[in-house]
Amino acid sequence: MKRPRGAGHDRPRHRGLARVADDIVACRACPRLTAYLDASRVRFPDHWCRPVPGFGDPGARLLVVGLAPGLHGANKTGRVFTFDSSGEWLYRALHEVGLSSSAISRGPGDGLILGDVFITGAARCAPPQNRPTPEEVARCRPFLEAELGHLGRVRVAIALGRIAHDQLLRARGLRPSAFPFAHGAEHALPGLHLIDSYHCSRQNTNTGRLTWAMFAQVFTRAALLARTGASAEP
Repeated sequence: MKRPRGAGHDRPRHRGLARVADDIVACRACPRLTAYLDASRVRFPDHWCRPVPGFGDPGARLLVVGLAPGLHGANKTGRVFTFDSSGEWLYRALHEVGLSSSAISRGPGDGLILGDVFITGAARCAPPQNRPTPEEVARCRPFLEAELGHLGRVRVAIALGRIAHDQLLRARGLRPSAFPFAHGAEHALPGLHLIDSYHCSRQNTNTGRLTWAMFAQVFTRAALLARTGASAEP
């Protein structure tokens, strides 16, 4: 494939995003999650077991927002959507639209480069049973707001799941109830075009609720809008 524009490595080159990443990794604001990660570090000493910052191109025009790290996914590697089935779908989709140098993300040091896309999450810590509480998600919102503040070229966002959809809207100062979530729904927000997708978790992909064709179509549409600045109308 053609080498993606820009360079997205695990530690952002952009100074502001690097500071946000450091703040995320150091966060211990949620007692339940902090205790869970501390216990997980004992059980799995080879895992990252810390909050996971965003990853990608500081000059990105496309933003992807997921939910939270998986215990043996991003929580293992320290890179969002890596080492689990959700990441297999996401990086394949990004590779197919020319935004990732590889269809597979193995973790820091694997040489993977993202161009024109930044990936982040609604929550940054792996939660018990993969379910962060609403209060924990709300405590993470300032990190998303800070990342958005440094991602000045973003014009399109993909929300993977309702929680990511709601978190992104609240980070933009908007009411989620005014923008109903549905797979493939598009919302023209002030300065940002939002496209919704079901999350690429096994709960959705194994049951057929989300097919590869459905998922790929969202990324094809988002990449086109990000690159061309086409009309916000679907």
